[in-house]
Amino acid sequence: MRISRGTSLFLLAFGVWSWIIWITFAKNLWASDQSWTPDGSPTAYFVVHAVLTVVSFVLGTIIGVLGWRAFRASRVAS
Repeated sequence: MRISRGTSLFLLAFGVWSWIIWITFAKNLWASDQSWTPDGSPTAYFVVHAVLTVVSFVLGTIIGVLGWRAFRASRVAS
């Protein structure tokens, strides 16, 4: 399967953007009052959003790696 150079750059940019956004979200989640009970244990809100964050990091990484590999392959093919 061939991925165009433009598409590969889009995938790569999406992977980087995903990491920037979700790192910011994770910091805000950790600092949120909704994330912790008064005794210091995590709330359901925290757990659900932490899982969402981890899944998004994994998917962003996979998409970024696919974009990077496609971009490198397009440079070699040219």
